[in-house]
Amino acid sequence: MMESIIQIRELHFARGTHKIFNGISLDIHAGQVTAFMGPSGTGKTTLLKIIGGQLRPDKGNVQVYGKDIHHVSQNELYDLRKRMGMLFQSGALLTDINVFENVAFPLREHTRLPEQIIRDLVLIKLEAVGLRGARRLMPSELSGGMARRVALARAIVLDPSMIMYDEPFTGLDPITKGTIVTLIKELNETLGIASVIVSHDVNETMSIADYIYVISDGQVVESGTPENLGSSSSPWLQQFLQGLPDGPVPFHYPAENYRDDLLAGR
Repeated sequence: MMESIIQIRELHFARGTHKIFNGISLDIHAGQVTAFMGPSGTGKTTLLKIIGGQLRPDKGNVQVYGKDIHHVSQNELYDLRKRMGMLFQSGALLTDINVFENVAFPLREHTRLPEQIIRDLVLIKLEAVGLRGARRLMPSELSGGMARRVALARAIVLDPSMIMYDEPFTGLDPITKGTIVTLIKELNETLGIASVIVSHDVNETMSIADYIYVISDGQVVESGTPENLGSSSSPWLQQFLQGLPDGPVPFHYPAENYRDDLLAGR
């Protein structure tokens, strides 16, 4: 059985009076691509921040590598974060340094490696994402897809055992999207890491995920392999997966009778 590197139990989290999570429980395993999917505003990115210790839950327990991420010392938290790579939706590259230095940044911050070793590691990671030849370019000279791939090289430069992807396919053309899908799958298989994806892109996510949690209204409403979810009898899930405009989630916001509303203004 695969190792469970993240265990979330009875997680509750709210912003003000708005309840985002209402007792969710899930596991993330090493060697798997795990995806969080669901409608907008259901807290999927918030869940990544809770796993990374940026946000503290109101109730519940989050175990990361066997440690309660919200009850460790600051030094332990930093050590745990070194084992996590993060690909932000925007890429979040530092705009005043070139591609090479963006990828080298975590190495310079967290290690005391000799410059030659840093150079070798950066070039190895850039080669892995197909951008070794772009190392001298500035972020402003990159396309959106290239920037996302540089950010991915930076995310893996410390050889993390888990990478979290926040909407990795958003805003990409079909070719670049396919490239990112392939990179995520290949990195996961080659490195044997845990990959956690938050995405609205159903087709791309279903094509690479080993296990998917569908989150809505503060709960895990469905979970399983892509094959399990694809054959689910849930009308709500099928509406979500197929992108249907109407169904259990109605197209129209609740309103009074349309005819009466029109005639009321006469």
